[in-house]
Amino acid sequence: MGEYLILGIFLLGSFLVLVAGIGLLRMPDLFLRMSATAKAGTLGTGLMVLGAAIHFNEFAIYTRAIALIAFLFVTAPVAAHMLGRAAYFDGVPLWKGTIQDDLHGHYKLTTHSLEEEMVPEKEQLQMEAESDDFEISE
Repeated sequence: MGEYLILGIFLLGSFLVLVAGIGLLRMPDLFLRMSATAKAGTLGTGLMVLGAAIHFNEFAIYTRAIALIAFLFVTAPVAAHMLGRAAYFDGVPLWKGTIQDDLHGHYKLTTHSLEEEMVPEKEQLQMEAESDDFEISE
C-alpha cells in the first residue's frame, strides 16, 4: 500500500513538472511562461521531494525534505515575481491577446516606483523619450 502512495505522489509530481515544461514551450509571452513554470514546477518538485522522503522513511530525511519544500515554496514564486517585474518595467511586450494591463501608466521611470495615481501621459512620454536617447542602436 505504501509503495502505491509513493508511486502516486511521484507520478503527480512528474506530471506537474511536465506541465511546467509544456507551459514553458507553449505559452505566448514571458509572463505566462513564468507563471506556468513557477507554479507547476514548484509544486511538482515539492511533491517529488515529499515522495522521496516517504520512501526513505527516516526522521532526518523528513526534516531535510520539509526544509527543502519550504525553501522552494518561498524562493521560486518570489524569484519569478521579481524577474517578471523587471521584465515588465524593461519593456518586454505583453501577449497581443492580453485584455487588461493593470500596471500601465502607474510606473514612474524617474524614481522606478509604482504610483497609486496614474502618471501623467505627458510625463510618461517625456521619460520614455529620454530613456530612448541612451539606447545603443544596432
